[in-house]
Amino acid sequence: QVQLVESGGGLVQAGGSLRLSCAASGSIFSINAMGWYRQAPGKQRELVAHSTSGGSANYADSVKGRFTISMDNAKNTVYLQMNSLKPEDTAVYYCNARIRGRSWARVSDYWGQGTQVTVSS
Repeated sequence: QVQLVESGGGLVQAGGSLRLSCAASGSIFSINAMGWYRQAPGKQRELVAHSTSGGSANYADSVKGRFTISMDNAKNTVYLQMNSLKPEDTAVYYCNARIRGRSWARVSDYWGQGTQVTVSS
């Protein structure tokens, strides 16, 4: 069993900053990658940022230059630093991790429970 626990969401004014954290725990042999997705009301879930354990990152065009993803491999934790927030960033943010639970197991996807980010204008 693997659990992803997110924290750091909240209410912030436009132009402000928030930092999301997501810690993975449980049966973990290795983590291939971790990322953040978001889903706004009435919209599909979309990729925000993704990082491999080796540090290769990619971002949605809408957040490039404002958001930074980073991983602490020793802590099995991924962070999302969000600066210059806009009202359109309002959504539930979900953590995703691609984890191998045992050396012989296949890589599986895991999701956090989601954390609300609300940006007021």
